[in-house]
Amino acid sequence: MKSYNPQSIEKKWQEIWEKNETFKAQDNSEKKKFYGLVEFPYPSGVGLHVGHIRAYTSLEVISRKRRLEGFNVLFPIGWDAFGLPTENYAMQTGKHPRKVTDDNIKVFTAQLKAAGYSFDWSKTVDTTDPEYYKWTQWIFVQLFKHGLAFKDKTYVNFCNKCKVVLANEESQNGVCDRCGSEVVQMEKDVWFLKIREYADKLLEGLNEVNFLPRIRLEQENWIGRSYGAEVDFKLKDTDDNLRVFTTRPDTLYGVTFMVIAPEHPYLEKYASRITNLDEIHNYQEMSRKKTEFERVQLAKDKTGVEIKGLTAVNPVSGEQVPVWVADYVMMGYGTGAIMAVPGHDTRDWEFAKKFNIPIIEVIEGGNIEEEAFIDVEDGIMVNSGMLNGLRVKEAIAKIIDFLQENKLGERKTNYKMKDWAFNRQRYWGEPIPIIHCPHCGMVPVPEEELPLLLPDVENYQPTDTGESPLANIEEWVNVKCPVCGGDAKRETDTMPQWAGSSWYFLRYMDPRNHDALASQENLNYWGPIDWYNGGMEHVTRHLIYSRFWHRFLYDIGAVPFPEPYAKRTAQGLILGSDGEKMSKSRGNVVNPNDIIDEFGADTLRTYIMFIGDYEKYAIWNDSSVKGCKRFLDRAWKLQDMIAEGEGYSDKHMTLMHKTIKKVSEDYEAMKYNTAIAAMMSFVNEVFNDGFVTKDELKTFITLLNPVAPHITEEIWEEQNFGGMLNEAGWPVWDEEKTVDDVIELPVQISGKVRGKITVSKDADLETARKLAIDDENINKYLEGKTIVKEVYVPGKIFNIVVK
Repeated sequence: MKSYNPQSIEKKWQEIWEKNETFKAQDNSEKKKFYGLVEFPYPSGVGLHVGHIRAYTSLEVISRKRRLEGFNVLFPIGWDAFGLPTENYAMQTGKHPRKVTDDNIKVFTAQLKAAGYSFDWSKTVDTTDPEYYKWTQWIFVQLFKHGLAFKDKTYVNFCNKCKVVLANEESQNGVCDRCGSEVVQMEKDVWFLKIREYADKLLEGLNEVNFLPRIRLEQENWIGRSYGAEVDFKLKDTDDNLRVFTTRPDTLYGVTFMVIAPEHPYLEKYASRITNLDEIHNYQEMSRKKTEFERVQLAKDKTGVEIKGLTAVNPVSGEQVPVWVADYVMMGYGTGAIMAVPGHDTRDWEFAKKFNIPIIEVIEGGNIEEEAFIDVEDGIMVNSGMLNGLRVKEAIAKIIDFLQENKLGERKTNYKMKDWAFNRQRYWGEPIPIIHCPHCGMVPVPEEELPLLLPDVENYQPTDTGESPLANIEEWVNVKCPVCGGDAKRETDTMPQWAGSSWYFLRYMDPRNHDALASQENLNYWGPIDWYNGGMEHVTRHLIYSRFWHRFLYDIGAVPFPEPYAKRTAQGLILGSDGEKMSKSRGNVVNPNDIIDEFGADTLRTYIMFIGDYEKYAIWNDSSVKGCKRFLDRAWKLQDMIAEGEGYSDKHMTLMHKTIKKVSEDYEAMKYNTAIAAMMSFVNEVFNDGFVTKDELKTFITLLNPVAPHITEEIWEEQNFGGMLNEAGWPVWDEEKTVDDVIELPVQISGKVRGKITVSKDADLETARKLAIDDENINKYLEGKTIVKEVYVPGKIFNIVVK
């Protein structure tokens, strides 16, 4: 038998798989289908890292197992190549983004193939391919025609380093999630998608799918649905009301001041009435320098200015309350104004204490002089007029009815999630297919003229003003209106990188279709995605965006199923050997290529899956990598121990069926580490026994194949098992044969375990008693005692009660 050389064996099988197209899915096959999806990488020059490898190997294991079970498997990969990652790398290197994309797709492809992934390379997509982004633009046009894409002037999150507008999902914690720079507020004309209109559908859709609980919770919290009322506070001596949204209208009698955002339009509308306007303007200027995160999340030191000249009237008590401007209130949340109830809200209490504003208790039970009383879900109303004596739930229902009957407010559902800021002031992205006509307004590019191609330019650097570089290309910008034929201009902003990745899973099903984003026939066969695996960092980005786009496409009849992903899972991070997140600055990055070059791809894949609980973080350990290599070496050497005989030996019968069951179930449960541990135990036991039958080896390498495909295919060929392992069948277990014939039975003396005896699982009481009494450790607890009772359950326990 030849020696085990990982590099030569892996190269051989990679060439065979590619030549034979072993893993190509068959469209609309008669077989049962399995569509496994992983997030496709940004080919931006950084290369694959071990986090990618962990995510891809997870579904690689499931996809290979499904093929062996007889499924027609679609397991594709592609390139999310538009957007900031690629363009930023292009600017660092001085290369054009097109060149960067093409070069790095080659690098990523080589890396993925070196790892031995069974992707269907015939269905690869690239979001920068005009044949792909034609349909990205088509989807945008449909959103625009249905009133879900609009442009508005607003304050947005702006990254001064990347020179782009960022959605809230991309600027969490007040920093750009791409470059880490601080995000500032800037007023701009911005494209939005009305994702809020789909908030209820996105929440309801979670009942139709199998997502990890933590993923579902992240989605629910990000959407942030809340129930309450919108209430009108009359602005004294004006024709206007100050409308607020509140989840606690029962506390209306406790309102002692109002707060509006620094951007609220009433500050400009009533400027002539405000006597401290200079002070207000200074405060507004200070607020503009803060990020949204600083204003909302870090606002521990409360700031604000009372608006002299504006007073609100409480709609239920008739009391006049002052109106303040404070930057912890945002125009994008609710109505840009709040009613402050300092007796029962910590933030309002702190503000009231700082500025000496009255505090009123309206729910009994706390000491509002010391702190806000917020444990009020089921309290009793006090100091609340018509609500006195009611429980909170009763009070909420009664006050909303009162507000509606008297036209002072209305029942309302609100959402934390904002509409999606959907544009970039950059070059490398899908051109937004809109034409601005002075007579016709905004007009979509005719569908038959799509794709609207990105112009070829030499200078793609972003501008300091935040304007797109495309605005400087007059021959591209100046066009005729497709409606009236008059002079018009193209939209010069491009789409964000999330555009192409919001529907790529559909294009995989039919990637060369020129007439539709995918045929209905292929969509009906392959969809929805059976299992989608990715990082938790995309749960409030890609996952929510793609579900929104897909649901819209379902509503207009473009796709036949409402939810794109039947199942969504996520992996934990792999940390450096120092226990910190991997980064070049810490010097703890592990390059997968180095592991492949030294130990082979099978060792890398095995270790990545063995490193720990898949859903939790794991710390890289070089010595454990070597341990996985030793395990594969021993698996190879099983060929030297083949004994005569067909089927499973009596000695290994239970071991075989237990191992098949354990590995099969653990793969499905994403317990890859314990599945591999079971296979390691199998190898250890076989080595101890000194032999293995051909059928036992055949089953073992089939179980190992999804994790370590190269070595197992080579053993399969070496042993002349026939055909290719990848085309074989998955082993099945017999439940009855997973139970050991001989077991270790716990023996209790008066309820306390005093030892164990080795006995047949069907042994009778007499046999068990003799073995127990003969056991030296157990017998000493019987000396001088009288046995008064014996409880014996064969195969379970033996309890001897003594006196």
